[in-house]
Amino acid sequence: MSVINELIRTEANGTISFGNYKLSAKSKVEDFEHDGDLYKVKTFNEITKLERNGMFVYESVPGTAVTDFSVTDNEVVFHVEGDQDAQITVQLEDDMDYEVFEDGVGVGGMRTNMSGKLSLSVELSEGRSVEVKILRK
Repeated sequence: MSVINELIRTEANGTISFGNYKLSAKSKVEDFEHDGDLYKVKTFNEITKLERNGMFVYESVPGTAVTDFSVTDNEVVFHVEGDQDAQITVQLEDDMDYEVFEDGVGVGGMRTNMSGKLSLSVELSEGRSVEVKILRK
């Protein structure tokens, strides 16, 4: 996996990919249409942020590249790559329990806060992606 040079794109499998952690200056794409929704991505080496229809979806500090990002009623799944460990926050259902997996290994149960945000740390290194799966209990 590598950075997403076009900053956001639709994949053949119907998922989206976004982010470029190698950029030294902030870059963004607005009004990217996917499945009837409008997405906005802001990314560079310090942060990657994704919004759908003006609402928060994903954020990483520092910046990351995300591929095959998929959201259903019961799970969020994506692959993430970066050149250093990242703090990732995703928008989920308010005040709900989730099980988090990294590369198929359970890292524990987590509960979203009242605004539905779930934060996790992912150990990253250049050239290697980590699959993150978040399942609603």
